[in-house]
Amino acid sequence: MPEPVMSRRSVLLGAVGSAGAALTAGAWWAARPAQAVGTERVSASSGDVRRVEEARRSRGTGRAVRASFTAEPVEVDLGGRTVQTWAYDGRVPGPVLRCSAGDQLEVEVINRLPEPTTVHWHGLRIRNDMDGVPNLTQSAIAEDESMRYSFIAPDPGTYWFHPHVGLQRERGLYAPLIIDDPHDAGDYDVEFIVVVDDWIDGAGPAPDQVLSALRAGGVEARFQTPVQVGRIADRSGTWQYHVPEALANPPPGIAAVSAASRLAGSVEFPFYLLNGRLPTAPETFRARPGQRARIRLINAAGATVFRVALGGHRMTVTHTDGFPVEPVTVDTLQIGSGERYDVLVTLGDGAFPLVAVAEGKGAQAMGVVRTAGGPVPPPTVAPRELAGRLLALADLKAAPEVRGDDRAPDVTHRLYLTGDMSRFEWRINAETYNHGRPFDGITPMALREGQCVRLELINQTPMYHPMHPHGHTVALRGIGSTSGAGDTNLPAGTRKDTIMVAPGERLLADFTADNPGQWLVHCHAAYHMAAGMASVLSYLPASQAD
Repeated sequence: MPEPVMSRRSVLLGAVGSAGAALTAGAWWAARPAQAVGTERVSASSGDVRRVEEARRSRGTGRAVRASFTAEPVEVDLGGRTVQTWAYDGRVPGPVLRCSAGDQLEVEVINRLPEPTTVHWHGLRIRNDMDGVPNLTQSAIAEDESMRYSFIAPDPGTYWFHPHVGLQRERGLYAPLIIDDPHDAGDYDVEFIVVVDDWIDGAGPAPDQVLSALRAGGVEARFQTPVQVGRIADRSGTWQYHVPEALANPPPGIAAVSAASRLAGSVEFPFYLLNGRLPTAPETFRARPGQRARIRLINAAGATVFRVALGGHRMTVTHTDGFPVEPVTVDTLQIGSGERYDVLVTLGDGAFPLVAVAEGKGAQAMGVVRTAGGPVPPPTVAPRELAGRLLALADLKAAPEVRGDDRAPDVTHRLYLTGDMSRFEWRINAETYNHGRPFDGITPMALREGQCVRLELINQTPMYHPMHPHGHTVALRGIGSTSGAGDTNLPAGTRKDTIMVAPGERLLADFTADNPGQWLVHCHAAYHMAAGMASVLSYLPASQAD
């Protein structure tokens, strides 16, 4: 594959798409001269990248799994509401792609969209030139062209894939990717794959129009991305408006947000979907009473945190972002954009609502788990489990077989998450704002192969940010506030690739630099990313990294 051209203009187009470029006219590869990344970088097509992939192949199964799908404009039925959108093979979500860990995955992607596209394999530690970030790891797939993605599937678990061009993911371009563990004992009888999403395409302004309105500031708080406040269930089972302490009393340096903005501070999506269906026409998952179900949860939303519960049941969390954790049983859990959770449930007798409440938005998605006859639960059903024990980050402990080493970091990169709600500009490590040029001023974060790298994620905004480093999973090592008060060590090092960072929160996440190349790290809230909240983890040759 030819090495992508790293022009300021081309990388911007990959980050926000052509519509975003017209608005912003900047570039996020504008590295500061003192730390510029030029020809010295470990490029996506370098020998180091090929060497690491060959090592993966030598440990692989030797089996190739081949698939093909088409990205195209389509008309889809959401369950009584037909919309025009974009999708893979005419379906929302797209068809499930499945293989085993160690397989060679070969996927032909055909582009029938009216603009270039790519595919990003979310959460996978794969070769850099297959990561799907245009003009950073590959050239975009032009209209009426195709590309074959080929890589070793490294880790078993629940993953998914989507484009990394503009706001294409905010349409229907996403699908599950399940990597099976050939050594998994399979202690369940049935499997449900559940994808939740917020939806506006074809039912309101197009995603690019939403971004334009946000940047123009003409819609005030109506299209702000989620602050996770509003209609929240408390432990008594009643619904109440709740403003988190971090927002009511923002940390120093965070601008105060009015109560009205906090309570109305979410994109007002017309619909919330579960497996592409409205709650008035829910998908049904069928099993028998007493069977053990593995539920794989994926949040494909661009701007919504969901609170998930299965009426009449408790859930045992077994995996997060693909990696196993010591089992913990809860009533409900929150899942941010890009996150995945696997849970085990022993099913009762009846028809039960599988609910995903859009936090702070007064709406929900819903499916039905049916093991017997009975009426379909109403679309507004509120299972009492929503008010029960909520999974906390500190509850998650990596299973012993996937715990990384706990050596001290060789290098620490602080990622200050900053934002300006009034101008809808979001940054990582930006001291000032240049209105209209959201990706200017980014300094790539240098590292070299073999280092233990610490990311210190410091949220200086009143918004939640699901942070996603490409090509790596991190081990969570600490959680606290931006002031440093009340820090909690997380020695079990839960493995994740998408990390929800709360307002005023500070998280420590470590990883071993074992996947050379140039890797995007960004907020997975789609409109935050498009407005500039992105940076680059930049591998340099050993001689250039210090």
